[in-house]
Amino acid sequence: MRNLKNKIIFLGTAGGRIVTFNLIKRSGGFLVEDSGHYLHVDPGPGAFVYLHHLGIDYKKIDLVVLSHLHLDHSADVNTILESATNGGKYRNISLFAPKSAVIGEDRVVLPYLRKRLIKEEFFSEGSTHTYKSWKVKAVIKHRHHKAETYGLFINDKIVYVSCAGFEERMLELYPKNAKLMIINTTFYRKRPGVEHLSVEDAELLIKELTPKRAVITHYSMEMLEKGIERVADELSDKTSVEVIPAKDNLILEV
Repeated sequence: MRNLKNKIIFLGTAGGRIVTFNLIKRSGGFLVEDSGHYLHVDPGPGAFVYLHHLGIDYKKIDLVVLSHLHLDHSADVNTILESATNGGKYRNISLFAPKSAVIGEDRVVLPYLRKRLIKEEFFSEGSTHTYKSWKVKAVIKHRHHKAETYGLFINDKIVYVSCAGFEERMLELYPKNAKLMIINTTFYRKRPGVEHLSVEDAELLIKELTPKRAVITHYSMEMLEKGIERVADELSDKTSVEVIPAKDNLILEV
């Protein structure tokens, strides 16, 4: 693995139905950039358009990664795969995803596009997958409304805590001291029976796992009304770790 700095580009920061499907914030997931090539995580609604607005060449996307099949994380996966191959003229992209996102009645990846992939691999808890300069470990299978959902560790640097109901075993399975931890922090307060993370959960994860920096994203209306800068400041004060509130088109170097 090359020891180069990566860039993270947040195409969108929406979480939950109201914020996502009323376009209060953009969706689209995030990109990891390495030497002008990209890994695209969770290309939700609008990802194709937002990439175009940023002037990113679709053919430079090496790899698409899905944490799970919910539409706010996968709605543009087919468009990204199709555009990256220029309608099948190129064979230059791979896909890592839960099996349920690709096979079965609830699949979100169209079958004909699978034939255009160089590599297709399915996550299981603890599995590690590589392609070109990219390494993705499925650290943990989350509890998330019956959807097969995984938290990820990318290039031994970036922890992605995807949608989940909090479990103590997250503190055991996620790596400590990562360069960056991205946490889908949907709610300010815990909501019993709703399997999304709250600010309280994010605080515990950051305190116990001690990343160098942390980013909160995937906001509900509650989070936006509280003020994401204020919430990030609260978390920074409580954890002694720099916590950054992701914004649409935010670029970070790792």
